Amino acid sequence: MNKIFFLLFFASLTMVSCKSAEEKAKEQIEIDDKLILEYAKDNNLTLEAHESGIYYIIEKQGTGTKHPSANATVTIHYRGTLLNGTEFDSSLSGEPRQFALQSLIEGWQIAIPLMVRNEKTKFFIPSRLGYGGRETGSIPKNSVLIFDIELKAFK
Repeated sequence: MNKIFFLLFFASLTMVSCKSAEEKAKEQIEIDDKLILEYAKDNNLTLEAHESGIYYIIEKQGTGTKHPSANATVTIHYRGTLLNGTEFDSSLSGEPRQFALQSLIEGWQIAIPLMVRNEKTKFFIPSRLGYGGRETGSIPKNSVLIFDIELKAFK
């Protein structure tokens, strides 16, 4: 009888103390959204919202009406920072870099096709569309990422 009680107690304790992955993901979405909106307020920014959860500001209008496809290879200048201003990557000191969109984080796969050639946009990528719950280099887990991107070319 004591063993059954112990097993039931342990099982109920585990169920109460452990959140499902879905609950944790929903909480992180809310946390990221709050962080982005607070950053925008603190920095006097008016952001556009995309249905994916990405926020952005078009800083310089581009040329043309064509957008890169999901399968495109893009040539971009970019700078990546955390919300605290820490830069973790940049191409600004050299030549633009070329990437296959399919090989990039999901946030870029969504964001870059919103752009047209020569457009400069600042994107706020929620953690789930960046590196999520894993630490990557100098990027802590669950980090909102800010990318300043200029789309130079695509094919």
